[in-house]
Amino acid sequence: QVQLVESGGGLVQPGGSLRLSCEASGMIFSIYQMGWYRRAPGKQRELVARITSGGLINYADSVKGRFTISRDNAKNTVYLQMNSLKPEDTAVYYCNAILTVTYWGQGTQVTVSS
Repeated sequence: QVQLVESGGGLVQPGGSLRLSCEASGMIFSIYQMGWYRRAPGKQRELVARITSGGLINYADSVKGRFTISRDNAKNTVYLQMNSLKPEDTAVYYCNAILTVTYWGQGTQVTVSS
């Protein structure tokens, strides 16, 4: 079955960087649109960034210029490089894969705090 496994979360100081990874299995990774979402405490889940199978990319306005999404089809992995992190980036970050159905990972916690 399809599995998405996120990694790379943790505690970082404001201004710091983290790179999240999401490794997929049980699917033809290259044909899926891949995305990163996040849910902050007390808020709804929101889109952070997504990348289509053809490499088209969208970012939330709040992360433009700071976050970079990329994918490595040979490794079945999508990445989210997060720079200049702010306390408001604190959230659980989820990976998803969309084709005719949507799959979600279990999430990884990112905490930005001094």
